[in-house]
Amino acid sequence: MSTVKQALSGLGTIMQLAWVPKDFDAAVRYWTETMGVGPFFHLKHIQTEATHYRGQPVDLDFSVAIAYWGDMQIELIQQHNDAPSIYKTWLDAGREGMHHVCLMVDSMAQARATCREAGAEVMQEVWLPGGGEAIYVDAGGGLIELIDIPKESYAFFDIMKSAAAQWDGTNPLRVVD
Repeated sequence: MSTVKQALSGLGTIMQLAWVPKDFDAAVRYWTETMGVGPFFHLKHIQTEATHYRGQPVDLDFSVAIAYWGDMQIELIQQHNDAPSIYKTWLDAGREGMHHVCLMVDSMAQARATCREAGAEVMQEVWLPGGGEAIYVDAGGGLIELIDIPKESYAFFDIMKSAAAQWDGTNPLRVVD
């Protein structure tokens, strides 16, 4: 295991697998119809406090759809503009599919310090309304998202898990206002 991956593995628990598909609608159909995962909660045109790509501010317009597959969160990401980002770079390189894993961390300051010590490059940073923060680091061949959000935000995860446990296949993509 690389030094970077060893350093990052102790920062938190894997809570999410994220995909950046070329065809967002086809990805939703695949996950709901083939894999039986759903319902997806669609957060459109997410507003961030700030977003930086490789240290530079960017005006990123993106949406996500999130569902639970057991205890694992599945995220589908769709970028709507041409702003530089980890998503655009991924698709421009002709890639698609699983993009990153996400670890929930208790301290972003500790996560950033560990990344610096390990030499992990921070590719993208996102500051969320309400105090949440996420960084995406290059772990030597794959991206890892490290996220620290206020504990009160966990209630939304519980709502999504409960919906998944009771899902009967109807209304597979639910818009969140």
